[in-house]
Amino acid sequence: LRSGAGQAGAEMISGEVAAIEDRSGHVIAVRLADGRRIGCRFLVNAAGPAAGRLAALLGRDLPVEPRKRTVFVVDAPDAPRDMPLVADPSGIWVRPEGSGFITGYSPPEHDDGAADPADFEPDHGIFEDILWPLLAARIPAFERLKVTYAWAGHYDYNVLDQNAVIGPDPDLPNFLYANGFSGHGLQHAPGVGRAVAELIVHGAYRSLDLSAFGYERIAAGRPLFERNVI
Repeated sequence: LRSGAGQAGAEMISGEVAAIEDRSGHVIAVRLADGRRIGCRFLVNAAGPAAGRLAALLGRDLPVEPRKRTVFVVDAPDAPRDMPLVADPSGIWVRPEGSGFITGYSPPEHDDGAADPADFEPDHGIFEDILWPLLAARIPAFERLKVTYAWAGHYDYNVLDQNAVIGPDPDLPNFLYANGFSGHGLQHAPGVGRAVAELIVHGAYRSLDLSAFGYERIAAGRPLFERNVI
């Protein structure tokens, strides 16, 4: 997606946003930590796990925070190579990937919490203590396996309802949200990108009406729950 954006003419600028300037109900520029100022007609908050901190620069309360998740790559010689993605009510998931499988675990809300934004260390204890026993109980073919690699990342977790926040801010119409996907961001990215582009170019949704995901429900504390977060 990034390569395609570059080929279409998008300019990639590296830097940390330190401040956002607004005037007369519109965002007019962002200031980077290194002092650079970038003017804008529209500003899209697509900051992933840092989206809440970015919105706070404008005094907006966006209930999105980083939640750490570890993905394990395993070699399981007895498991079926043609199996589909399996998501279990216990919070585990597994699917084929390359010559092996990838698997992970999402803890219940009472055992979860905001992650340190700098913490990307895989949590191997989760695999030994929780994930592997649950996985083997659900699919006995995974009783014999070997972890070959692991990595950790952060969900942009919407604490209110684990669902996306998409569209313009009610008070700053050129400040657009594309946040809170809670683990589904890459899957939703093409559709959300089109929707946000339509708002910028046409001033309205054209392909799909995503108004239900607007910031208004956040301001009103009216959740639209996503039940299938893994």
